[in-house]
Amino acid sequence: MRPAAAALLTPLLRRSVYSGRNSTNIVTTTTTTTTTLRASTASITQFNPPHSSAQQKRAMASTSRGIKPARRVTGQRKDVWSTVNEAAAEAAAEGKDVINLGQGFFGYNPPAFVLDAAKQALDRVECNQYSPTQGRLRLRQALSKAYSPYFNRTLDPASEIVITSGANEGMLSAFMAFIEPGDEVIVMEPFFDQYISNIEMAGGVVKYVPLHPPAKGDTQTCPASDWKLSLDEFKAAVTDKTRMVVINTPHNPIGKVFSKSELEGIAQVCVDNNILILSDEVYDRLFYTPFTRIATLSEAVNNITITVGSAGKNFYCTGWRVGWLIGKPELIKYCGAAHTRICFSSVSPLQEAAAIGFEEADERGFWDQSKAEMRAKMDKFNEVWDELGLPYTDPEGGYFVLVNLSKVKLPEGYHFPAHVAERARDFQLAWFLIKELGVAAIPPTEFYTAKNEKEAENYLRFAVCKDDQVLEAAKEKLRRLREFM
Repeated sequence: MRPAAAALLTPLLRRSVYSGRNSTNIVTTTTTTTTTLRASTASITQFNPPHSSAQQKRAMASTSRGIKPARRVTGQRKDVWSTVNEAAAEAAAEGKDVINLGQGFFGYNPPAFVLDAAKQALDRVECNQYSPTQGRLRLRQALSKAYSPYFNRTLDPASEIVITSGANEGMLSAFMAFIEPGDEVIVMEPFFDQYISNIEMAGGVVKYVPLHPPAKGDTQTCPASDWKLSLDEFKAAVTDKTRMVVINTPHNPIGKVFSKSELEGIAQVCVDNNILILSDEVYDRLFYTPFTRIATLSEAVNNITITVGSAGKNFYCTGWRVGWLIGKPELIKYCGAAHTRICFSSVSPLQEAAAIGFEEADERGFWDQSKAEMRAKMDKFNEVWDELGLPYTDPEGGYFVLVNLSKVKLPEGYHFPAHVAERARDFQLAWFLIKELGVAAIPPTEFYTAKNEKEAENYLRFAVCKDDQVLEAAKEKLRRLREFM
């Protein structure tokens, strides 16, 4: 897309054809050696004292300076996952039973036909060895057959699909392929937090545009479509440094499915300014309202769009880490080159199982069943909010629900640890729910900049991808919120 990025990655792409075990081992060995060296510096100094005064001075200077991590992996405060897990661990130590509706992992296994495929793949020699860097051909062919009808054209499994180690690594590969240091990437908030670190790893600069919550969200249950993007604000964020826009539909955590007209507005800006679109569609099999794929709007939009998918979300197996990117060959070849240098290739037997899953899902009616079951879980779980009179955002896709808890009054003088007390109100709500009710949820201001976090400070995000009995037990615990309203 950009000549600089293309020139940078073309040699990588060329080398990737010949990459094999030796090149991978070199990278692994170097990394291991460096890590071991850094970790053992203090021990070396302690047990092998310097023999000269000059050596001693150098060793003392090194010790006084300390070993500093790179800024890309350090933060100023605890992240949401550490905070929630700490609260849950404390509550468990106090004898409380905590139900985790926070992180979006499934509380049940993949369907039997997918599990059986994985078990059988483990017995096959070729499925336990390196897959091609672009991904197993059988999976790329299965994805082509499954997705070509939605893209209104035949996807070439040889040049338009690359398999990645989860959708997250796929997105990192896309950023590494096309973002140079200083390039700007527009992200809509609330955002999936991995977008930010991935962009910054590539040297990119994040520009934020908010999705505004419904004005009546504090008092009324509203559809997810009421969360709005201002096209004027979006246009204002575009500069001559803008190289990419990230879209997430169905959206995490809102559950919003962007309408065709909204996508057309975004896409036109991108076409006019030659901006790449990274469309995160990992919840693409869980939508409860008409769903438009932005790449299908026109040939011009298709030419600048990279679509992200996830077997983990599709088949209830988030731990498998099988994802993919779909796009025109001139986009995918550079994403594939970056992917090759990030992890060389992705896990073989689970790629095979995902391929079989796609081959059999339609004839088994799995997609319709999956969608109906998740919508039923969502409706059943949300009954508790209707009982309590607490408004929520009714999702149009995915398996998260945002609940507005502005009516919940935290007890005056309630003790919160400093790292919670200094955060927005939703962090305190999350801590309180875990400690007092035994239900873990995610505070969504983690997915906002400080400038806009006020818009979400009364919400919590709950994941409903759990067994029905777990959801019922959580509802019983949540009914205690009446005591604090």
